[in-house]
Parts: sequence; structure tokens; C-alpha cells
Amino acid sequence: MNIKQAAEMFDLTVDTLRYYERVGVIPPVQRNSSGYRDYATSDLNWIYLAKSLRKAGLSVESLIEFATLAQLREKQNVEAAQKQILRDQLRELEDKLAEMNQVRDLLVYKLETYDDHIAKFQTGELNADNIEKLWERNRE
Repeated sequence: MNIKQAAEMFDLTVDTLRYYERVGVIPPVQRNSSGYRDYATSDLNWIYLAKSLRKAGLSVESLIEFATLAQLREKQNVEAAQKQILRDQLRELEDKLAEMNQVRDLLVYKLETYDDHIAKFQTGELNADNIEKLWERNRE
């Protein structure tokens, strides 16, 4: 598969794929007899992994480290280091998901109670001195 097809497959630009290869986010791609990149399934897997991990927040530097370790695999035992990078990313993603779930819950609460709160403000039942403390909702 050529670079244009690979870029379209993953909704990336050709420049992004060249950049990923140049800086080491993905391992070097084999070239055909004309010198053009010829993406194999393993290359496409690397692109998919890199794009997915970037969307999840993994830094380019961590991706480079992960890809570099993969290329060293034949020379030394790097599986533990690669797994640690993935574990760290999973933990970071789980933390972000927990934060996002808290915000989601707050938005659901605000939508569910919006009309009631507005009505209470309009009748004077609620005012700036006796409104709820939203930050305390998460302690329950």
C-alpha cells in the first residue's frame, strides 16, 4: 500500500505519516524498487496504534520511546519497558475517564435540575447566599 492510501485509510495526512516515520513514532517503512514507501500490515498496525494512543493523550516522545524499544527487541529484552509505557498510558487514560465521568455526571445533574433551580431563583427561594455548593456533590 502506498503512502496516500495509508493516509486515507487512517484519516491522516501524508505529511503526518512522513513525520511519524522521520521522528520515530513508527518504525521505518520498507521502500519498493522505485524508492516509494510500501506499507505492510505491520506498518499499518503501527500507524493505527500511534493514532489511537495520540488521541488518548500519549505524547509523541512516549510513542518514539515505544517504537524505538520495538526496534531494539532483537538486541535486548525490552518487553517490560514497552509494557510499562502502555501501563502508564492506561493509568493516565483511566484518570482522565474518571474526571470526564465526574463532569458528565455534573452536566446530567445540571440539566435534570435546571428548571427547578431557575424557578427557585425566580421565587426567591434560592439566592446568592443559600445556593448549593456544587463541589460538595462529589463528596457524597
